[in-house]
Amino acid sequence: MSGTYEERASRVPGAVLWTRTAAPDADDAHPVLPDGCMDLIWSEGRLFVAGPDTRAYISASGPGRAYAGIRFAPGTAPAYLGVPAHELTDARAGLAQVWRGAAARRLTEQVDAAPDPAAALERAAVRLAAAAGPPDPLLAGIVAALAAGRTVTGTAEAAGLNTRRLHRRSLDAFGYGPKTLARVLRLQRALALARAGVPFAETAARAGYTDQAHLARDVKDLTGRTLGSLI
Repeated sequence: MSGTYEERASRVPGAVLWTRTAAPDADDAHPVLPDGCMDLIWSEGRLFVAGPDTRAYISASGPGRAYAGIRFAPGTAPAYLGVPAHELTDARAGLAQVWRGAAARRLTEQVDAAPDPAAALERAAVRLAAAAGPPDPLLAGIVAALAAGRTVTGTAEAAGLNTRRLHRRSLDAFGYGPKTLARVLRLQRALALARAGVPFAETAARAGYTDQAHLARDVKDLTGRTLGSLI
Protein backbone atom coordinates (compact mmCIF):
# COMPACT_ATOMS: atom_id res chain seq x y z
CA MET A 1 0.00 0.00 0.00
CA SER A 2 1.37 3.45 -0.90
CA GLY A 3 1.48 6.47 1.36
CA THR A 4 -0.60 9.61 0.95
CA TYR A 5 0.33 13.20 0.14
CA GLU A 6 -1.87 16.30 -0.03
CA GLU A 7 -1.15 20.01 -0.37
CA ARG A 8 -2.99 23.32 -0.60
CA ALA A 9 -2.19 27.02 -0.70
CA SER A 10 -1.30 28.32 2.74
CA ARG A 11 -2.48 31.48 4.44
CA VAL A 12 1.19 32.51 4.43
CA PRO A 13 1.62 34.42 1.13
CA GLY A 14 3.16 32.23 -1.56
CA ALA A 15 3.54 29.22 0.75
CA VAL A 16 2.08 25.72 0.49
CA LEU A 17 0.74 23.64 3.38
CA TRP A 18 1.27 19.92 2.86
CA THR A 19 0.65 16.68 4.73
CA ARG A 20 2.12 13.26 4.16
CA THR A 21 1.58 9.84 5.71
CA ALA A 22 4.10 7.12 4.86
CA ALA A 23 2.96 3.72 3.69
CA PRO A 24 1.86 1.60 6.67
CA ASP A 25 3.50 -1.64 5.66
CA ALA A 26 7.08 -0.69 4.64
CA ASP A 27 9.74 1.98 4.75
CA ASP A 28 8.71 4.76 2.37
CA ALA A 29 11.62 6.52 0.64
CA HIS A 30 11.10 9.10 -2.07
CA PRO A 31 13.15 11.91 -3.68
CA VAL A 32 12.46 15.52 -2.72
CA LEU A 33 13.48 17.55 -5.75
CA PRO A 34 15.27 20.92 -5.54
CA ASP A 35 12.82 23.81 -5.90
CA GLY A 36 14.49 26.85 -4.29
CA CYS A 37 12.26 26.59 -1.23
CA MET A 38 12.69 25.95 2.49
CA ASP A 39 10.20 24.02 4.62
CA LEU A 40 9.22 24.00 8.29
CA ILE A 41 8.18 20.41 9.02
CA TRP A 42 6.48 18.63 11.91
CA SER A 43 6.67 14.89 12.40
CA GLU A 44 5.41 13.23 15.58
CA GLY A 45 7.28 15.07 18.28
CA ARG A 46 9.80 16.91 16.16
CA LEU A 47 9.96 20.23 14.32
CA PHE A 48 12.74 20.72 11.82
CA VAL A 49 13.75 22.93 8.92
CA ALA A 50 14.53 21.57 5.47
CA GLY A 51 17.03 23.88 3.83
CA PRO A 52 17.26 24.63 0.11
CA ASP A 53 18.51 21.65 -1.88
CA THR A 54 21.02 21.65 -4.71
CA ARG A 55 20.33 17.97 -5.47
CA ALA A 56 17.46 15.60 -4.82
CA TYR A 57 17.14 14.64 -1.15
CA ILE A 58 16.00 11.09 -0.41
CA SER A 59 13.45 11.25 2.37
CA ALA A 60 13.13 7.94 4.20
CA SER A 61 10.15 7.46 6.52
CA GLY A 62 9.22 4.76 8.95
CA PRO A 63 5.99 2.83 8.28
CA GLY A 64 2.90 4.98 8.78
CA ARG A 65 4.81 8.05 9.97
CA ALA A 66 2.87 11.33 9.68
CA TYR A 67 4.25 14.66 8.51
CA ALA A 68 2.96 18.20 8.04
CA GLY A 69 4.93 21.01 6.48
CA ILE A 70 4.92 24.57 5.25
CA ARG A 71 6.86 25.08 2.03
CA PHE A 72 7.79 28.76 1.96
CA ALA A 73 8.22 30.65 -1.29
CA PRO A 74 11.85 31.05 -2.40
CA GLY A 75 13.67 33.73 -0.44
CA THR A 76 11.04 34.22 2.28
CA ALA A 77 11.90 31.63 4.96
CA PRO A 78 15.15 33.23 6.21
CA ALA A 79 13.25 36.31 7.42
CA TYR A 80 10.57 34.15 9.07
CA LEU A 81 13.00 31.77 10.78
CA GLY A 82 15.85 34.16 11.48
CA VAL A 83 18.57 32.17 9.74
CA PRO A 84 20.48 32.81 6.48
CA ALA A 85 19.52 30.20 3.92
CA HIS A 86 23.12 29.26 3.13
CA GLU A 87 23.54 27.92 6.68
CA LEU A 88 20.99 25.19 5.86
CA THR A 89 21.78 24.41 2.21
CA ASP A 90 21.34 20.67 1.59
CA ALA A 91 20.59 20.17 5.29
CA ARG A 92 17.80 19.18 7.66
CA ALA A 93 18.12 20.80 11.08
CA GLY A 94 16.01 20.58 14.21
CA LEU A 95 14.26 23.85 14.99
CA ALA A 96 16.06 23.86 18.35
CA GLN A 97 19.36 24.07 16.42
CA VAL A 98 18.08 27.03 14.42
CA TRP A 99 16.50 29.00 17.27
CA ARG A 100 18.67 27.76 20.18
CA GLY A 101 16.16 28.48 22.92
CA ALA A 102 12.94 27.43 24.62
CA ALA A 103 10.80 28.81 21.77
CA ALA A 104 11.44 25.74 19.62
CA ARG A 105 10.42 23.38 22.43
CA ARG A 106 7.23 25.36 23.16
CA LEU A 107 6.20 25.43 19.51
CA THR A 108 6.88 21.70 19.12
CA GLU A 109 4.71 20.96 22.15
CA GLN A 110 1.91 23.16 20.81
CA VAL A 111 1.87 21.46 17.41
CA ASP A 112 2.13 17.99 18.97
CA ALA A 113 -0.81 18.63 21.28
CA ALA A 114 -3.08 20.07 18.58
CA PRO A 115 -5.96 17.98 17.22
CA ASP A 116 -4.81 19.02 13.74
CA PRO A 117 -1.00 19.42 13.68
CA ALA A 118 -1.03 20.79 10.13
CA ALA A 119 -3.42 23.58 11.09
CA ALA A 120 -1.38 24.36 14.21
CA LEU A 121 1.80 24.49 12.15
CA GLU A 122 0.15 26.86 9.69
CA ARG A 123 -1.02 29.16 12.50
CA ALA A 124 2.55 29.30 13.79
CA ALA A 125 3.87 30.09 10.31
CA VAL A 126 1.30 32.88 9.91
CA ARG A 127 2.55 34.41 13.18
CA LEU A 128 6.18 34.18 12.05
CA ALA A 129 5.35 35.79 8.71
CA ALA A 130 3.40 38.61 10.38
CA ALA A 131 6.28 39.33 12.76
CA ALA A 132 8.77 39.44 9.87
CA GLY A 133 6.68 41.80 7.76
CA PRO A 134 6.00 41.68 4.01
CA PRO A 135 8.44 39.71 1.82
CA ASP A 136 11.24 41.75 0.24
CA PRO A 137 10.03 42.74 -3.26
CA LEU A 138 13.65 42.77 -4.46
CA LEU A 139 13.95 39.05 -3.74
CA ALA A 140 10.62 38.33 -5.40
CA GLY A 141 11.83 40.23 -8.47
CA ILE A 142 15.02 38.16 -8.59
CA VAL A 143 13.04 34.94 -8.47
CA ALA A 144 10.62 36.13 -11.15
CA ALA A 145 13.44 37.21 -13.48
CA LEU A 146 15.39 33.97 -13.14
CA ALA A 147 12.23 31.86 -13.38
CA ALA A 148 11.44 33.61 -16.68
CA GLY A 149 14.86 32.62 -18.02
CA ARG A 150 16.60 35.97 -17.66
CA THR A 151 20.40 35.88 -17.41
CA VAL A 152 22.17 36.48 -14.12
CA THR A 153 23.63 39.73 -15.49
CA GLY A 154 20.22 40.88 -16.71
CA THR A 155 18.65 39.95 -13.39
CA ALA A 156 21.27 41.93 -11.47
CA GLU A 157 20.75 44.97 -13.66
CA ALA A 158 16.97 44.81 -13.26
CA ALA A 159 17.40 44.58 -9.49
CA GLY A 160 19.80 47.54 -9.40
CA LEU A 161 22.67 45.37 -8.15
CA ASN A 162 26.03 44.35 -9.49
CA THR A 163 26.57 40.61 -9.92
CA ARG A 164 28.68 40.33 -6.75
CA ARG A 165 25.97 41.90 -4.58
CA LEU A 166 23.35 39.75 -6.27
CA HIS A 167 25.40 36.68 -5.38
CA ARG A 168 25.66 37.72 -1.71
CA ARG A 169 21.95 38.50 -1.46
CA SER A 170 21.16 35.18 -3.11
CA LEU A 171 23.27 33.17 -0.65
CA ASP A 172 21.42 34.69 2.32
CA ALA A 173 17.95 34.45 0.76
CA PHE A 174 18.07 31.28 -1.34
CA GLY A 175 21.02 29.28 -0.01
CA TYR A 176 23.03 29.42 -3.21
CA GLY A 177 24.07 31.82 -5.95
CA PRO A 178 21.80 33.03 -8.75
CA LYS A 179 23.24 30.59 -11.31
CA THR A 180 22.26 27.62 -9.18
CA LEU A 181 18.87 29.16 -8.40
CA ALA A 182 18.27 29.71 -12.11
CA ARG A 183 19.14 26.09 -12.80
CA VAL A 184 16.78 24.83 -10.10
CA LEU A 185 13.93 27.04 -11.34
CA ARG A 186 14.56 25.88 -14.91
CA LEU A 187 14.25 22.28 -13.70
CA GLN A 188 10.89 23.11 -12.14
CA ARG A 189 9.72 24.75 -15.39
CA ALA A 190 10.68 21.64 -17.32
CA LEU A 191 8.93 19.31 -14.87
CA ALA A 192 5.72 21.36 -15.06
CA LEU A 193 5.75 21.28 -18.86
CA ALA A 194 6.53 17.57 -19.09
CA ARG A 195 3.87 16.69 -16.51
CA ALA A 196 1.37 18.67 -18.60
CA GLY A 197 2.10 16.37 -21.52
CA VAL A 198 4.44 18.61 -23.52
CA PRO A 199 6.86 16.45 -25.58
CA PHE A 200 10.37 16.39 -24.13
CA ALA A 201 11.99 18.14 -27.11
CA GLU A 202 9.47 20.98 -26.87
CA THR A 203 9.84 21.00 -23.08
CA ALA A 204 13.58 21.53 -23.50
CA ALA A 205 13.10 24.47 -25.86
CA ARG A 206 10.38 26.16 -23.83
CA ALA A 207 12.17 25.70 -20.49
CA GLY A 208 15.39 27.24 -21.80
CA TYR A 209 17.67 24.26 -22.45
CA THR A 210 19.95 24.09 -25.47
CA ASP A 211 18.33 20.87 -26.65
CA GLN A 212 16.72 17.68 -25.33
CA ALA A 213 20.09 16.13 -24.49
CA HIS A 214 20.93 19.16 -22.33
CA LEU A 215 17.59 18.76 -20.55
CA ALA A 216 18.25 15.07 -19.95
CA ARG A 217 21.73 15.68 -18.52
CA ASP A 218 20.60 18.46 -16.22
CA VAL A 219 17.62 16.52 -14.88
CA LYS A 220 19.82 13.49 -14.17
CA ASP A 221 22.46 15.64 -12.48
CA LEU A 222 19.99 17.48 -10.23
CA THR A 223 17.67 14.59 -9.40
CA GLY A 224 19.61 11.37 -10.01
CA ARG A 225 16.76 10.15 -12.20
CA THR A 226 15.60 10.46 -15.79
CA LEU A 227 12.84 12.87 -16.75
CA GLY A 228 10.68 9.95 -17.87
CA SER A 229 10.91 8.21 -14.50
CA LEU A 230 10.07 11.43 -12.66
CA ILE A 231 7.01 12.00 -14.81
